Amino acid sequence: MDNSREEKTKRTIRSIIGAASGNLVEWFDFYIFAVFAEYFKESLIPNDLDANTKSIYIWGVFAASFFMRPIGSWLFGWIGDKYGRKRSMIISIVVMSISSFLFALLPTYEKVGILAPILLLLVRLLQGLSVGGEYGTVATYMSEVALKGRKGFFASFQYVTLAGGQLLASLLGVILLYFFSAQQLEDGAWRIPFVIGGFVALISLFMRSHLEETTSEASRASKDSGNLLALIKKHSRAFLTVVGFTSAGSLAFYTITVYSRSYISAALPSETVGLVMTACLFLFMVIQPIFGHLADRIGSRKVMLLFSALTAVLIYPVMAVGMKAFGDNPLAIFLLLSLMMVLLSFYSAVGGLIKAEMFPMEVRALGVGVSYAIGNALFGGSAPALALKFKDLGHENIFFIYVTVMLVICFFISLTLPKSPTHLHHEREI
Repeated sequence: MDNSREEKTKRTIRSIIGAASGNLVEWFDFYIFAVFAEYFKESLIPNDLDANTKSIYIWGVFAASFFMRPIGSWLFGWIGDKYGRKRSMIISIVVMSISSFLFALLPTYEKVGILAPILLLLVRLLQGLSVGGEYGTVATYMSEVALKGRKGFFASFQYVTLAGGQLLASLLGVILLYFFSAQQLEDGAWRIPFVIGGFVALISLFMRSHLEETTSEASRASKDSGNLLALIKKHSRAFLTVVGFTSAGSLAFYTITVYSRSYISAALPSETVGLVMTACLFLFMVIQPIFGHLADRIGSRKVMLLFSALTAVLIYPVMAVGMKAFGDNPLAIFLLLSLMMVLLSFYSAVGGLIKAEMFPMEVRALGVGVSYAIGNALFGGSAPALALKFKDLGHENIFFIYVTVMLVICFFISLTLPKSPTHLHHEREI
């Protein structure tokens, strides 16, 4: 019995590493856009626009890529439910590799005029398609492959690698600023991280090709398998619940991990901002398994209630008051952002698992991916652009009130989550 359990644990770890490697690469490729946006916007956006308008366009492109996520989630969710999680994850990493290489090859505005920002948008939409498929399938796969009684712990590694992708993107920004000046990055060195992203995606492709499949022949053969209409008809309540709490979770996530970079840049030099964000993201990454383990002990529902209640109470005083009061103090900013990263971990460590628990195997990848992508597109991806718009109008603090309201709504939605999962935990282990 002990040998059998030990072998299952080894198999689980290998599967988690294989799936997580691609997740890390996908999110690294996706987030280097945010890290290097200040540099490539000078090459790809019309020169006669003022700096704030350029930033709004860049973050508008960032937001637009999120609206490809529902399409990517539907496409790759359908593949994952109908043909297997492994095949879906392999295709998504190939698409990300291609889009990263294309990003590195984008022509400048000086060479092709208005075509440059249009091509920027199109390539970013392709990245959004890939990442849209990545989240749902990986969250599903990692939840299915995880051992019973430790699903929260193992599933939390999705956000370990998601944060790891952000961390590596942020760290690469620090490294490149050491070797290149800001002017050199604007002149073309910004292409380097996208080339790196394309190549490491190919390495992940090799690792994913050796994954074990978690779906059964019966689930893949089901008439409901990968069927969006069946998902909406038979699981509408679960679907809307996931959309609801994902909307607030994603909004908080992108406010804390992405917009905060622009928010603190007003008072700190770019090198310091990079170091602070890298340190905070490292903390966020390493604490995910702690919160996953906590969910195994007290239940995912209680963890979600803690996330929404605590973050709703603290996000305005920390972000709108504290960060402005200590805006020129890197240590104070690090401590305040670290607090928000800890609160965010109540959601991030178990978000994928909770979503997977809401749907049966035959529509799980589709249900997790599409519901997540809709909430993420409407509220997560729009966060930086919306915050900048409020700032442009002179009412930046209203944005944080909006985030607080969404978190209060999330608290009441979390109250409706089942105390005992309906699906997933009763299925066989691979």
